[in-house]
Amino acid sequence: MRSLLVYLLVAFALVLWLPYGTADESCSASAMQAHCFFEQENSKLRERYHAEYSAAYAYNTNVTEENRRAMIAVYADSATQNKLLAQTIRAGNYAKSEDANIRRQARMLQELGADVLDPRDYLELQNAISSMQSNYATTTVCSYTNRSDCSLTLEPHIQERLSNSRDPAELAWYWREWYDKAGTPMRENFAKYVRLTRKAANLNGYRSYADYWVHFYEDANFESQLDSTYKALLPFYRQVHGYVRYRLRQHYGPEVVPAEGNIPMHLLGNMWGQSWNEVIDLFTPYPEKPFVDVRSEMERQEYSVQKLFELGDQFFQSLGMRALPTTFWNRSVLTRPTDREVVCHASAWDFYQDSDVRIKMCTELNTHYLYVVHHELGHIQYYLQYEHQPAVYRGAPNPGFHEAVGDVIALSVMSAKHLQSINLTSNGTLDEQSRINELFKQALSKIVFLPFGYTMDKYRYAVFRGDLDESQWNCGFWQMRSEFGGVEPPMARNDKDFDPPAKYHIDADVEYLRYFAAHIFQFQFHKALCRLAGQYVRGDSSRTLDNCDIFGSRRAGDAFKKFLSAGNSRHWKEVLEEFTGETEMDPAALLEYFDPLYQWLKQENKRLGVPLGWEDTNKIPSSCCGAFST
Repeated sequence: MRSLLVYLLVAFALVLWLPYGTADESCSASAMQAHCFFEQENSKLRERYHAEYSAAYAYNTNVTEENRRAMIAVYADSATQNKLLAQTIRAGNYAKSEDANIRRQARMLQELGADVLDPRDYLELQNAISSMQSNYATTTVCSYTNRSDCSLTLEPHIQERLSNSRDPAELAWYWREWYDKAGTPMRENFAKYVRLTRKAANLNGYRSYADYWVHFYEDANFESQLDSTYKALLPFYRQVHGYVRYRLRQHYGPEVVPAEGNIPMHLLGNMWGQSWNEVIDLFTPYPEKPFVDVRSEMERQEYSVQKLFELGDQFFQSLGMRALPTTFWNRSVLTRPTDREVVCHASAWDFYQDSDVRIKMCTELNTHYLYVVHHELGHIQYYLQYEHQPAVYRGAPNPGFHEAVGDVIALSVMSAKHLQSINLTSNGTLDEQSRINELFKQALSKIVFLPFGYTMDKYRYAVFRGDLDESQWNCGFWQMRSEFGGVEPPMARNDKDFDPPAKYHIDADVEYLRYFAAHIFQFQFHKALCRLAGQYVRGDSSRTLDNCDIFGSRRAGDAFKKFLSAGNSRHWKEVLEEFTGETEMDPAALLEYFDPLYQWLKQENKRLGVPLGWEDTNKIPSSCCGAFST
């Protein structure tokens, strides 16, 4: 390895001074050498990314040991090439170039992440991560009513029971089955993951893997902004939490739901308590006002999965954006195959070649998937808009932007105005009570998610930084879920259990702050687009943020295209300011969107005498770590 490196450095020193020759006169001048070098390396990088995503897609759409090993082999080869490239860039001192574009590319390509590890450690890390993913993808649980049937998958079987059962014992059964099987067996792999990512972070010059993750936001104060944003949203969340707990207690009784404590999360219709709208029938503000029933209307109109994706494609085209390529329809996996195991968690894929973009998900025909389809197509449109960029810039300048792009389109799609335009409802304008219902339903997804999203990475930051002893990894997780979100497991958990890997993103090494940030940025994007589309005027009751539909607005579409096409070529604050006029993550637009509901909740909770806030959970040992004040 040492002799190879010496050879590369000597060769690179010659390249700095010698012209490339007649094969490419545009790169022959000394002043153009750096640009030519990065152009060539980006071409090679695009090929490596194509190989990586092809192998990963093969594995995710056919979960076998053979495909897992093949994927890791491709990753390992790519890691070696990336490491050599970083060494060459450092030797060339490109990070100190007078050209800002060269400096940015050099800095980004020198950031190696896990690739910095030696081959043995790299393989051990990838095996740990992929083993956690495989376990998650293949976990099945036993039926509550037929304990000999242990073939139930998370989607659709378990989720159907979480959504529809109102038996606390049955719900607790499925909760425990999932966490015991998807989480606890992965403790050893998670420990390897923590040890090796810490080593990689240190080799990259970071104190911890948490600091490595945060650096992607290119803002030394971004973590403190995360804390202050959470605090700004907490008063609203406490109103939602108190109201839901009060109504759940009315339904289930004091033996199941405490008056002032944490909400038992198995009652909330979601395995992780990250959204609560699946059980909204238990606490609808105005139950006599029916919700827009998109699912039954889809069934009546004999919708297909293909139709859902066509609707999304039409929306982006109405803005003057790109149509989905033919290859998308031919190569995507849009429904669960019956002949093999797949990772059903919805994801969008960019193969870095010939506009090859795909989605992998197990779509069903309901309101939730109408939203998810548009969210994933947002990723796809982002890929298509910045594909002209060099490979190093084919990404979002802020990790939260990518997640926000699909959601901002979905905000329009799920408006009463748009649902009426596509014949999924007959009424495009809501009366005040129906409006409160719809805003509450959205809050059970958007607002409720925020403490969850906040906790996912605050927890991992504590683990990565060594602030939590390994013996407290599990109880510390539930301490945070309780402290920051006021939810708890349905039964006592201790450190023989290990519950974090029961969430896909923890298995898959996916930084989660991006989702929290996306829930803020999407409303900033939405407000800017609605204003451009003439759909929003502050103070105009006929043009509010919560009933804005930007469908068909070329003016909004042009601004959106410009924003997306920049990719990661510039700092996120620059492109955000061009798009919205703002330079920071700011919850003001979100709070404005939901303000009618916030005002209603404050009045209603006061009228009912609803207690707000919660105590520490009693479902973990009293000897666990103390509070994680922020």
